[in-house]
Amino acid sequence: MRVMKMADITAIHHVSLLVSDTARALLFYQGVLGLQVDASRPAMNYPGAWLRVGSAQIHLLELPDPLREVTLPEHGGRDRHVALSVSDLDGVLAALQAADVAYTLSSSGRRALFCRDPDGNALELVEVMQASQ
Repeated sequence: MRVMKMADITAIHHVSLLVSDTARALLFYQGVLGLQVDASRPAMNYPGAWLRVGSAQIHLLELPDPLREVTLPEHGGRDRHVALSVSDLDGVLAALQAADVAYTLSSSGRRALFCRDPDGNALELVEVMQASQ
């Protein structure tokens, strides 16, 4: 078996999330978070959408969720989650509040929050300051 060097894995290409209704999920991901749909998604035998996140993507898959009946912790930081870098956490807070999306602040002291999409997928939004040019 070949053991990969750390340099062989260079980035996260995409993360897939199960959703029950693509249109409803897009209201959150596009309407609240401001992500754009990537039109390169090929025709598939189930509904969904690909969203651009910098050089990576979030794939929304409208497929049955085998864990739908599992009780999720209130704080998304204690659950599987996708962490997204943001340049303005206050802007994200305002958008979530305007859309009446519940969130919890990170208990680590970092400028970060956790929220859930309409299907309960946990997201962490972490403020990352861009380096000066």
